[in-house]
Amino acid sequence: MEIEANRRAIAPVDGVIGCGDLDPHWLAFLADAFGAPLVYVRGNHDHGGDWDEHDSVVPESLGSGAVTHLAGIVIGGLEWPAGDRGNRRRPDLAWWQALRLALRRARSGVGRWSEPMVVISHAAPEGAGDVPTELYHRGFRAYRWLLDRFRPPLWLHGHTTTASVTDLQVAAGTTTVVNVTGAVLIELLPPAGA
Repeated sequence: MEIEANRRAIAPVDGVIGCGDLDPHWLAFLADAFGAPLVYVRGNHDHGGDWDEHDSVVPESLGSGAVTHLAGIVIGGLEWPAGDRGNRRRPDLAWWQALRLALRRARSGVGRWSEPMVVISHAAPEGAGDVPTELYHRGFRAYRWLLDRFRPPLWLHGHTTTASVTDLQVAAGTTTVVNVTGAVLIELLPPAGA
């Protein structure tokens, strides 16, 4: 994306989404280069270094359980569940995150309940794009619970190295789960008849 001709070839871009473990200067560059709003969650390596700058170059991250809109699409966020413990894997906190997002979604009212939501998380849901044989890259059961209950049309995640999985896109029921580690361009179209 550093080469302008490459950016022009795929523009326009309506939004930039980050799923963690990305330098804030890189996120800011992408948003500026495409002239697009940025929404991101932080990953297990997103602390220290450039993340500790006094004047951040990026907007506030989409906190766990938070919801926003990007290009008219509802986005729900789930950051790496570590609390103040940095890189540690915390399945208990993943449950709090999933429940918080579920409650926020339920409180949005019946009319909004049917509005599709794209979920962005750092780690994958359990059994959907994760590496079950590696404890650290195994998805969170709480996220799978959320996926199975809400059935979002699209779930984007990072964290899982592309070399450790055979498919970067998997189906989990009616949800398409995409590992966006590296970079992925996604075109979202309204459902037929909408």
